[in-house]
Amino acid sequence: MIDRDLAELYGVTTKRLNEQVKRNATRFPEDFMFQLTIEEKNEVVAICDHLKQLKFSHTLPMAFTEHGAVMLACVLNSKRAIEANIRIVRIFTAMREMALHNNELLLKLVKLEQKVNSHDESIDLLFDAIKKMIDTPPTKRNRIGFIQDE
Repeated sequence: MIDRDLAELYGVTTKRLNEQVKRNATRFPEDFMFQLTIEEKNEVVAICDHLKQLKFSHTLPMAFTEHGAVMLACVLNSKRAIEANIRIVRIFTAMREMALHNNELLLKLVKLEQKVNSHDESIDLLFDAIKKMIDTPPTKRNRIGFIQDE
């Protein structure tokens, strides 16, 4: 997202957003934000109708990755930014709990798979024995019992 969209999202002016980014420059490494080139700016203006005003701006806009957008929620002091930051913290906490719960489920699945694999080996042995019984020709058996002379 570019700075104007994020400023609107967080309920601050673009100027205020850029001030906070400059004051907290160490919190915004290159993978969190970057400045658009003139060509990129023109392409964004051509694609996004709501950014037509940007066409006449003398400064190149900043673009923020998802990490940068989250960091902005941390450094801005507007009501919306604070609410967004609180939501983000709650979501990450819920995701961690889900991951822990899923980890327990994963362990159960691994144990079940090990059981099934051991059963597979037993079943394979059983099938091998049955195949041997089927493939082996019957041997001539001696008759038992009384033999009657004719």
